[in-house]
Amino acid sequence: MAAAAAAEGVPATPREEPVRDDAAVETAEEAKEPAEADITELCRDMFSKMATYLTGELTATSEDYKLLENMNKLTSLKYLEMKDIAINISRNLKDLNQKYAGLQPYLDQINVIEEQVAALEQAAYKLDAYSKKLEAKYKKLEKR
Repeated sequence: MAAAAAAEGVPATPREEPVRDDAAVETAEEAKEPAEADITELCRDMFSKMATYLTGELTATSEDYKLLENMNKLTSLKYLEMKDIAINISRNLKDLNQKYAGLQPYLDQINVIEEQVAALEQAAYKLDAYSKKLEAKYKKLEKR
């Protein structure tokens, strides 16, 4: 039984070394270095592709900066337009304030007249009430 186990490569006892079958063992071939011309060509190809990649990255970054520059110019123009609008609004507000100041004496006169009209209206109501009382008294005296 030990001979059969040894033939299969399994030790018969724990201390025995397995027997190796040379037909089952693969042989490794020695790694060969690629030819020097292949390495040079691969390096050239790698550097060419890396240059293309870096050129693309730099171009994209440059385009981003150009876009930012254009956006800044447009924003600057919008702010200038808004500044002009604010200046016009300020100028118009000053003009309106000056016109209002010019009209203020007339507005004060209107307020005084309005107060006088209200007082006159109250006097007219009182006079009307008094005249109605007098008329009632006259009719009462006339009936006697």
